[in-house]
Amino acid sequence: MSFGLLKGKVVAVTGCSTGIGRAIAIGAARNGANVILHHLGDSTRKDIEGVEAECSRLGAKTVIVPGDIAEPSTASAIVEAGVASFSRIDVLVSNAGICPFHKFLDLPHSLWKRVQDVNLNGAFYVVQAVANQMAVQEPKGGSIVAISSISALMGGGEQCHYTPTKAGIKSLMESCAIALGPMGIRCNSVLPGTIETDINREDLANPEKRADQVRRAPLGRLGEPEDLVGPVLFFGSDLSKYCTGASVLVDGGMAISLQ
Repeated sequence: MSFGLLKGKVVAVTGCSTGIGRAIAIGAARNGANVILHHLGDSTRKDIEGVEAECSRLGAKTVIVPGDIAEPSTASAIVEAGVASFSRIDVLVSNAGICPFHKFLDLPHSLWKRVQDVNLNGAFYVVQAVANQMAVQEPKGGSIVAISSISALMGGGEQCHYTPTKAGIKSLMESCAIALGPMGIRCNSVLPGTIETDINREDLANPEKRADQVRRAPLGRLGEPEDLVGPVLFFGSDLSKYCTGASVLVDGGMAISLQ
């Protein structure tokens, strides 16, 4: 659905070859934005080309930026490509992340570090790089929306390496809201519940686990990537021009269900 919420805006979305990022990028294009499409690299090239084609069909101009978000150079490349193509960046959606489920006692330290590097360090690098651009462009300012998780608020037995990163992302947005507010940069986070994507496809293939996740959601279903589009575009648009440091759960009510 299009309401023209981002008409004429330039929106950067990290990790948008599939899943939530893909839905957000296409939703931004449908609402009038030009889009900077970040993806990992060769393994996601075909997927990102499909996203680009759909955005173009909707009338958006696009630029594709590959790279590992865990590397600071990728954040710099996103800003450079955005400025070269569109002269500014109005909205950043920091979405790229991984969630390889693993038991705690034998959790490899290398996996712990990789999840921190992608999810939290990667978010920091791109938020800092884009904020520096937003602070100097004219007119200055913009909106930064980070995809956190319901896991920022509650634990998961096979997510001891993942939940701290999502709590960190939520906290990062709250502190950045204070640090960047004087420059006209708003910072908010969106906390998805159980959304069916490639990240959790294998985990949800277990019929008992899937049924339990559905049972816990008062709305009676799992989430879809498109369920994140509205909340993210709200924070990215002028509809939320007095919202900063806020977070919104998009979880079908799962977080408040104790049954």
